[in-house]
Amino acid sequence: MQTMSLRMPDYLKSAVSDVCGAEKISLNQFIINALSEKVSALQTVDIIEQKASKASKKDFLNALNQVPSNEPYEDDKL
Repeated sequence: MQTMSLRMPDYLKSAVSDVCGAEKISLNQFIINALSEKVSALQTVDIIEQKASKASKKDFLNALNQVPSNEPYEDDKL
C-alpha cells in the first residue's frame, strides 16, 4: 500500500468530513470508495465501447427475430 498527499479546497474537505462523520467512516475510506467507484465506471464505459465496436446491426436484428412474440404477463403490462 502507498501513501500519497492530497490537496483539496477547504470547502470540499469540510463537506467530505461532514459526510464521513454522518456515515461513520474515515476520510481515507471515503476517498478509496470514491476513487474505486470512478475507476469502475470508467472501465465499464471502456468495456461497453469495445463490445459496441464489434457489434453488428445484422446480428442484432437476427437475434431479435428469434425472440417469440408473446403477450406480456399481466403484472408486466403498463
